[in-house]
Amino acid sequence: MLEVRRFYFIWVWRMDIGEGTAISLSAKLDKTNPRGVHIGTYTVVTFGAAVLAHDYVNQRDRDVYIGNDCFIGAHSIILPGVTIGDNCIVSAASVVARNVPAGSLVVGNPARIVESNLKTTHYGVRIPREPRET
Repeated sequence: MLEVRRFYFIWVWRMDIGEGTAISLSAKLDKTNPRGVHIGTYTVVTFGAAVLAHDYVNQRDRDVYIGNDCFIGAHSIILPGVTIGDNCIVSAASVVARNVPAGSLVVGNPARIVESNLKTTHYGVRIPREPRET
C-alpha cells in the first residue's frame, strides 16, 4: 500500500521520492509546490508529519530536501527551504525551520540538534554505537 502511495506522489504530483521510501497515509506532502518536495531513498515519513515546500505569506516556493535513510517522526513539520541530510532522525512533533546536517538527531520546536554523528540503516533505524573501552 505504501509503495502505491509513493508512485501516486511521483506520477500524479511529480514529486522526487526515492526508491523504498515509505510515506504514511496521514502524512501531508505539499501539493501547492509538489515539484519542490525531494525525499531520498529508504526514508520514512510517519503519521501526521507535514512537509511544506511553499511560503504562502511571502508568496515564495522553496524546495525541501530530505536525505537517504532518514526518519521523520509523527506530527513533525518540515518548513519550506529546509535541507535534512542523510541518516537523520527528526523526533516526533518537531518543527524543523533550519537545515539539519547529516547524521543528526533533532528535537523540539524549533528543532535543535541534540546528537551528532548518528548512523542509521534503512528507514532511519538507528545503529547503536560501539561501547568505548576504558
